[in-house]
Order: sequence, then structure tokens, then C-alpha cells
Amino acid sequence: MIANRLTLGVSVACGILACAPLGAQTVGDQDITGPYRVVENWLKPMPWHADGLTFGLIAAVYPDTPDRIFVLQGGDLPDPRPARGPGPRSNADHIQSHFVLVLNRDGEFVDSWTQWDHLFVRPHKVAVNPYDPDRHVWIVDDWASQIFKFTNDGSELVMTLGEREVTGDDETHFARPTDLAFLPDGTFYVADGYVNSRVVKFNEHGEYLLEWGSAGTGPGQFQLVHSVKVDADRRVYVADRRNARIQIFDQNGRFLEMWDGMAQPSHIVVAQDQTVWMSDPTLNRLVQFNLGGLRLTHWGAAGSYPGAFSNPHHFDVDSEGNLYVADYANYRVQKFVPRQDADTRRLIQPAFVSINRARR
Repeated sequence: MIANRLTLGVSVACGILACAPLGAQTVGDQDITGPYRVVENWLKPMPWHADGLTFGLIAAVYPDTPDRIFVLQGGDLPDPRPARGPGPRSNADHIQSHFVLVLNRDGEFVDSWTQWDHLFVRPHKVAVNPYDPDRHVWIVDDWASQIFKFTNDGSELVMTLGEREVTGDDETHFARPTDLAFLPDGTFYVADGYVNSRVVKFNEHGEYLLEWGSAGTGPGQFQLVHSVKVDADRRVYVADRRNARIQIFDQNGRFLEMWDGMAQPSHIVVAQDQTVWMSDPTLNRLVQFNLGGLRLTHWGAAGSYPGAFSNPHHFDVDSEGNLYVADYANYRVQKFVPRQDADTRRLIQPAFVSINRARR
């Protein structure tokens, strides 16, 4: 029988701790921003927004440094935006421009990679391999079914995986991939994705190594592979979104366990303290688990006011502990800074990076 460590852990915790989350709370308190203070109106209009444009749907944010924040949007929108809400191809009304933005710590314009606008259809995730001394920038474009690797300044495209808008499940094609995770030896995993139901492993040169997964509800099967991350023991965490669970594998795809019975996980961060955070687009909150799958705390609320979410699609933390959330259906990025009196156990630490970079 498969051990459901999440259900077991919560049952034990409810008997001992009455399921109370970490940190003091007031009766009736929604705990909207948890241990953080939201920086209201952090995301500033871009210079070209004076021409009657505004932000499109924002899928991803990555703080390369506290003063260099990458933001991915589906392209600009007319201001005011079309009345149509998010849909299956929710960038249909977008203007195909300014997909990749670079901002400073105050949410102000630094750069836009318009020289690469012709490559993108709808970029979905942005990441930097923390083991790469040159800090190349990787962008996953789910609608293009491609993955791109750029120099950090965006001056050069150094690798392309997949074929533009050609889907497949072989060694050289994807079907709407969603995320990346890196190992110290340069190998990396691709979550593939919205159409395919698999995780694919490549070497540092982008050469296919192995894959696992199929469509379904059993162990090692997926229904929308939306995020992938790795912990200190090289266990691979996969957000199996439509199955409402996280599955865990060894580095070669052998099934280890699953945490089920949860809301739909969107993005995963394995933090330096080896706790696992996920964004929940159904309840619009961020949730923390220990490595046994026990929920430790959560915070967040649905809405469009400062600090609330409408599909927190992607989140990450900079080296100063500031939290950035791509608030997808609110067409914004939100920045949160730790409160001075915060319970530090509830703060999201920066993503885990192994100190052992030796090849295996």
C-alpha cells in the first residue's frame, strides 16, 4: 500500500496541535500576508505604457539579484484591458511584445528583451541555474513548446530545445512544458507539462538522458505536470496539479511517495531550510510543508486588493528575503518584505542550492 504521508501527518498533528499553523493568529483573521508586509503598487508602469498599453497576464517572476528582477508576461494589453477574462489560450488578446522584462528592486523598468520577442508565444517560467557561474537565463515557453537558454544580459541565445509550436513526446519535442529544475552536475529536469504527462532529464548540453511518467492517477502518472524541484537528497518533487498532489521520485525517476488530498499545486520551491512551499491557485495562498508532507503553515486570500491573489502562479525569494509573486489573473507582480516581528519559521527562505557541486 502506498503511504500517504500528508494525510497521516495531518491526522497526528490535529490530535496534538489542533491543526494550528505556525505563528500567533487572531480569531477571524484571514492571515492575508502572513509574516510579510506587501509593498503596495510595487510594479510601476513601463515607459511604453504611455502609448495606451498596460501589463498582460504575468506568468513568472525571478529575482536574479535584489536589483535585477525578471518578469514574464503574455505580451502587452490595450489599456483598459479587454473585458475577456483568462481562458485556455489567455494571451489571445495580447500584443506580441515585451514578453521579458527586467526590473529593479523598486519595480521600475531596467530592460526589455524585445530583440527576442519573435521567439515567444507565451513564456511560462524563467529560471537561472544556481550552479552556473555565468548565470544563464532559461525561459520555458509552454505555447511554443520550447525552452531557451540565454546569456544573463540577454545578448545571446545559446541553446534551444524543442521545435516551435510542434508538439511531441519524443526526445526532441515537448507538448507545452512548464518548469525546470537543476542538479549541481549541470543536468536538469523539464516538467512536460500541460499536454504531455512526463518529466524529462537532460545533461548539461541539452542531450536527452531519460524520462518518466504517463497520463493517469496512479503512482508515477500525472495530470498536468506544472512544476519540478529538487531537495538536498536529490529527490525530485513534481507538482501533479490536476491530480491535486505532489509526487516525489529519486533522481532517475523511481517513485518514492506522494502527498495527496491537497489543493492543486501550481509552483514548488524547496527552500534552504528544506521545507517545501507551494502556491495554491484554487485557494489563492502559499503553503509550507516539511519533508514528510506535514503542512506547517499557510497564508493568503483571494482578491485584487494589495496582498491578495488571483492565481499565484509563480513565486521566488531574493537573497535579502524579499518575496515576489506573479499574481497571474491580477495582471501584476507583488513584492512582500518580512515584517520586523515575523515568526521566521513562516518566512520563505531562498531556494535550496547544494554546496556540493561535484559530478555524480
